[in-house]
Amino acid sequence: MGRTVHGKSNAKIILIGDHSVVYGQPAIALPLPSVTTNVTIRETATGQRLNSRYFDGPISRLGQNLAGVAKLIDTLLTRFDGQQTPFEMTITSDLPAERGMGSSAAVAVAITRALYAFFERPLNRDLLLADAEIAEKITHGNPSGIDAATVSSNVPIWFVPHRETTQIPFALQGYLVIADSGIKGQTGKAVAAVARRQTTMPTETNQQIQTLGQLSVAARAALAKPDLRQLGQIISDAQQQLQGLGVSSRELDHLTQVATANGALGAKLTGGGMGGCLIALCPDRSTTQRVQQSLVDAGATATWIEAFNLEEDPQ
Repeated sequence: MGRTVHGKSNAKIILIGDHSVVYGQPAIALPLPSVTTNVTIRETATGQRLNSRYFDGPISRLGQNLAGVAKLIDTLLTRFDGQQTPFEMTITSDLPAERGMGSSAAVAVAITRALYAFFERPLNRDLLLADAEIAEKITHGNPSGIDAATVSSNVPIWFVPHRETTQIPFALQGYLVIADSGIKGQTGKAVAAVARRQTTMPTETNQQIQTLGQLSVAARAALAKPDLRQLGQIISDAQQQLQGLGVSSRELDHLTQVATANGALGAKLTGGGMGGCLIALCPDRSTTQRVQQSLVDAGATATWIEAFNLEEDPQ
């Protein structure tokens, strides 16, 4: 066995600011340290190989579906003069694709960390985010940067498009249940629907977008206090605005109602909507388990629990 190094990143969810962030309003994204992507690089005798759920084989044969990963690896190997260095890279991830949890950014961050470790080069946060963007630009065209900033962080990110990406204080104690509706998120379709709505109903739509921005400001204050119940109400208020914008779905509406009926302090979709995931804020372990089970019973295809600032780890 050769020398082995590791790189790691988190999943992320948008706590608040979904869709309104497209129009310049602030958003808050949360890292989910219990949902991870891991990259292991091991020295080998010959070749450069990648093992992952999407591709197994020589890195030189990476397909178009992993063009961003290929570009990132090639760029870093060139920078480190490592084009001929033999190794095997293995990517394992808990993150589902196309669910708004930052899957592609998490892979880019973990690969970057692993390659810097393998070639024993120093890596700071600014460099990490710049390198992760190499892959994200190919994968997403014009990424906002919020995904990479959050999956590489251990505290929430306050994000204002083209103005501010800041790690913010975090004193929350409680639990978050993340549940997959079982329907792929349709971010592009949802963003286009809001844009059409803004054209046909500008006054109402702009008010909803502004309200979502105000809720982001209120959520930042609730996180810092911390005020769990206030944050739960803010989350539910945001869901009402998102429903009004037409970006929720029948499944998401049902699951958020199930969560609050079983004790969640607040629940909303997260990400682009029209499918994907929802989040439910819970005050204690017993409520969390009840909400999680109720969501599974109601049709959620996968769930995750994140415990904040607590000694015990989620199961």
